Amino acid sequence: MTTPATGPVAVVGTGVIGASWAALFLAAGHDVIAHDPAAGAEDRLRAAVADAWLALTRLGLAAGASPDRLSFVADVATAVGPAAFVQESGPEQIALKRELFAAIDEAAPADTVVASSSSGLMPSRLQAMCSRHPERVLVGHPFNPAHLIPLVEVVPGALTSEAAVTTAMRFYASVGKRPIHVRQELPGHVTNRLQVALWQEAYSLVERGVASVADIDAAISQGPGLRWALLGPLVNQHLSGGVGGMTHTLEHLGPPAEEWMKDLRPARLSPALVDLLVAGVDDELAGIDQRDLVTDRDELLIALLESKRRHTALP
Repeated sequence: MTTPATGPVAVVGTGVIGASWAALFLAAGHDVIAHDPAAGAEDRLRAAVADAWLALTRLGLAAGASPDRLSFVADVATAVGPAAFVQESGPEQIALKRELFAAIDEAAPADTVVASSSSGLMPSRLQAMCSRHPERVLVGHPFNPAHLIPLVEVVPGALTSEAAVTTAMRFYASVGKRPIHVRQELPGHVTNRLQVALWQEAYSLVERGVASVADIDAAISQGPGLRWALLGPLVNQHLSGGVGGMTHTLEHLGPPAEEWMKDLRPARLSPALVDLLVAGVDDELAGIDQRDLVTDRDELLIALLESKRRHTALP
């Protein structure tokens, strides 16, 4: 596979996720060629890049990085034709994806990796839309805001070559991402499945009247979520075991944890439960300007990322 540094990066689809990708690639010192057929897409993209640039500057720009290295083109072929890496972030609509991937497959160089930001579509399904080179297609799923959150899930399909996976992992790492290799195709990949497991029990607890929405948010944001932002749940389990580590934790807390897991309840998003959840969030955020909330969240996120970089023992 081609080393991505030898050519521009194509961003196909420039909504919230695609715009974040474009800003990140530019900050990493790449030329970016973007395409999106929506009316006004170029103006929105350039505004989004400008909005993200201050945060990316704080986190550190590569030599030569500049928003001026962004170009916007009118068709897919022009965007991907010279690309050394393609990041697709179009809407999750099968008919649209089929047309888009056929066009990308036709025009992109044969050795260029084509990565989709899709959180819901399996890479094998995307590969089936490509008649020329399905072996270079995979999922590269980020998390919002994608220009700040390091995680990206690299998910190969049944036909994806090892070379494509290696290229994607190296490329994402080179732009400051923390890629993980998801070794089996599953709905929701890995991280969304972990999130859904927590949401399921949170929904159930609200439905049963065990805790309010605000209390559940506090239970995570003021409790284990603080540790999870530093180390993952399994390493935190290991540290909870003291000198005995994970072995001690599982020996002593494993049996009760199994009982708790058996007591977890399924949740169905009935109209009544949806109303409870919406009302709970509205009550929790009453009097809070959501724009200020997002600004403060991102400010704390940047500070955390800066701090984590200084602590090299953190995995």
